[in-house]
Amino acid sequence: MSHVSVTIAGQTYRIACAEGEERHLEGLAASYDAKIEEMRGAFGEIGDLRLHVMAAITQADELHESKRRVAALEAELANLKSSTGDERGHAIEAQLAEGLHKAAERIERLARNLNAPTAALEE
Repeated sequence: MSHVSVTIAGQTYRIACAEGEERHLEGLAASYDAKIEEMRGAFGEIGDLRLHVMAAITQADELHESKRRVAALEAELANLKSSTGDERGHAIEAQLAEGLHKAAERIERLARNLNAPTAALEE
């Protein structure tokens, strides 16, 4: 277990985290601190607790919107994958149809060739 010190809204906090997660936690704290400062600039001194709540709700909203967009993109990707599968199915069907058509033409040619000598002998 590791510990990291972060400063948010002028207050320093010592927080435990997993080994190797120190920089990530510092980045999260810096992002949150920046959001609080942004709120302070927009709304002035309305109290630290209100600034913290507003910053947390704003970041939660951003996270929610990101999750919604990821879900929409995943659905679109799944749709594209399934339509690609349909397209592959159509391509395979077209190849099979072409193969059957060629086989039918060859059978007809063979049948004509087999019947041609018989017709010539009868004349």
